[in-house]
Amino acid sequence: MGYLTKDKLVIVGAAGMIGSNMVQTALMLKLTPNICLYDVFSAEGVAEEMRQSGFDDANILSTTDPAVAFKDAKYIISSGGAPRKEGMTREDLLAGNAKAAQELGDNIKKYCPKVKFVVVIFNPADVTGLVTLVHSGLKPNQVATLAALDSTRLKSALAKHFGVSATEVKKAYTYGGHGEKMAVFASPTTIAGVKLEDIIENGKKVNGKGLNAKQWAELQQDVIQGGAKIIELRRRSSFQSPAYLAVKMIEGAMGGHVFNYPSGVYVDSKKYNHVMMAMPSFIDKNGVNLRPLKGTKAEIATLEASYEHLQNLRDQVIGLGQLPKVEDWKTVNKNL
Repeated sequence: MGYLTKDKLVIVGAAGMIGSNMVQTALMLKLTPNICLYDVFSAEGVAEEMRQSGFDDANILSTTDPAVAFKDAKYIISSGGAPRKEGMTREDLLAGNAKAAQELGDNIKKYCPKVKFVVVIFNPADVTGLVTLVHSGLKPNQVATLAALDSTRLKSALAKHFGVSATEVKKAYTYGGHGEKMAVFASPTTIAGVKLEDIIENGKKVNGKGLNAKQWAELQQDVIQGGAKIIELRRRSSFQSPAYLAVKMIEGAMGGHVFNYPSGVYVDSKKYNHVMMAMPSFIDKNGVNLRPLKGTKAEIATLEASYEHLQNLRDQVIGLGQLPKVEDWKTVNKNL
């Protein structure tokens, strides 16, 4: 089996647990033999482990120099922010990680303006992805953030509740912010062919099990707090799941398997504008593509509340100086 492409892939934050897992996953999936590990702390130890793992035909480079790392890069995945710790929300990371996102965008514009696709996964991802996009000068379809983890958590929770394989859970999606204000939808979802709405509202059962409105509300909250639960169980933030999903996102952009989970995307419509948030979407060789949004009146209301929260976070970052005023974005990025 050959590699999907020979284009250069840069893993930012490669010395960390998420970054090192992304490197290994990309090599195991044979995305590209040309991988650069970039971190302000040396990632040479990760590079050595990968070489010693027997990826003999791969060119694995590590560097702390952004000029070396980003030169001629065609694909980038960045986990290069501070990790979330126990008791913290994703939003608690705002100031420091917004600055890291600004540096990422500046490095892209300076060293690899012809990059094809960028995935941003460090929290709060909707905001760090937006800051990266604005400063990078890239087109909106070239930058996406990791939102799929919320949807996979929803799918997992539903599969466990009904005692079925996750393959029996279809279109279990969350939208809006990747944080405490995410919108968890029920209307698109089916369990073993049965509409989740019919289970919640009409008492239908799957595998002998139902799910009433109270239980659904509790399950939604469990999904929203899924990251905190991992920290509680593992004494550290998630690293395997975000690493795998981020690499699958870049695989879609490279022309491999289309990535069909919702991604954080830049939205600029009459109703939602000048933010990045999870929306119905897919990633293929043309970048991230929006799908039509459908939901009940109540679901749309939760999405609108999430959107307002993201606007507030965006405005905080503008106040911190990491983003210009919205009306001035076009002076920094002509594609916005």
